[in-house]
Amino acid sequence: MWLLLIAIIAGFALLVWGADRFVMGAAGTARNLGVSPLIIGLTIVGFGTSAPEILVSIMAASQGNPGLAIGNAIGSNITNIALILGATALVAPLSIHSGVVKRELPILIGTSLVAYLLISDGTLGNLDGLLLLVGLAIMLSSVIYIGMHSRDKDPVVAEYEAEIPTDLSLRQSLIWLIIGLVVLVGSSRMLVWGAVGVAEYFGVSDLIIGLTIVALGTSLPELAASIASVLKNEHDLAIGNVIGSNMFNILAVLGIPGLISAGPVDPAVVSRDMPVMLLLTGALFIMAYGFRGLGRINRFEALLLVAAYAGYQTLLYFSVVR
Repeated sequence: MWLLLIAIIAGFALLVWGADRFVMGAAGTARNLGVSPLIIGLTIVGFGTSAPEILVSIMAASQGNPGLAIGNAIGSNITNIALILGATALVAPLSIHSGVVKRELPILIGTSLVAYLLISDGTLGNLDGLLLLVGLAIMLSSVIYIGMHSRDKDPVVAEYEAEIPTDLSLRQSLIWLIIGLVVLVGSSRMLVWGAVGVAEYFGVSDLIIGLTIVALGTSLPELAASIASVLKNEHDLAIGNVIGSNMFNILAVLGIPGLISAGPVDPAVVSRDMPVMLLLTGALFIMAYGFRGLGRINRFEALLLVAAYAGYQTLLYFSVVR
């Protein structure tokens, strides 16, 4: 048992470090190749912060544990909105000035609803997985188009520019990119092995482990990025990272098990977990969009988000012990 716990803790730590090195290397490589900061921020950074979830999903699905992958995708989105944005806004209320970030919110709502409709029949099949991954390509194209056709220089561009490393050569960037990817692969295998072992030891489903322990651990890069951004007064970056990560989770992390290990979905995903995710996504849209001015998540709303996360975890606990 102790070996399993050590594997989970070490896996989480290496995932966070590997994701950071991967993003640094990928962003540095793109900058050296002349890619604009906005495209780097909207695509590479969003992908990088979801890299732990994506790698864990691939490993879990390929090893015959699709429930862990599905739970990780949905649980990470719940954690990102309720816990991470909630905790971040408790540190400092978030104000959203970026038009690019606001335009991403309806896309997030749309992708979440499509994903729910695809699995509402109780299965996640090969076609569902393919449609979600096609949706990922469409989403990336839409986000880039939105960013490139903003009339004025969006405030989030300066925040992305400040985060992209400028002191790395192309060679150094590629080295860090490779190192980060190797560490991500190794640590994700370690984490999945430990998580499946713990689930078997306590007699709980892979889905529950994915929704709780794994979702929290793989969301640590988003937590670190959001807290760091808000402390530097980069509010749009803090919320933009979460929105981008959630879209990747829905389309890539949920799509992968559909292609690799298609099959039935636990009924609780349709009746309990996806509705919670949709409600939180809708709440984020209402708070952050700013229908009559700037979008804003104040401390009271942040407290409600954290309370919602605690309530959801309590619901999961009682679903196991009953």
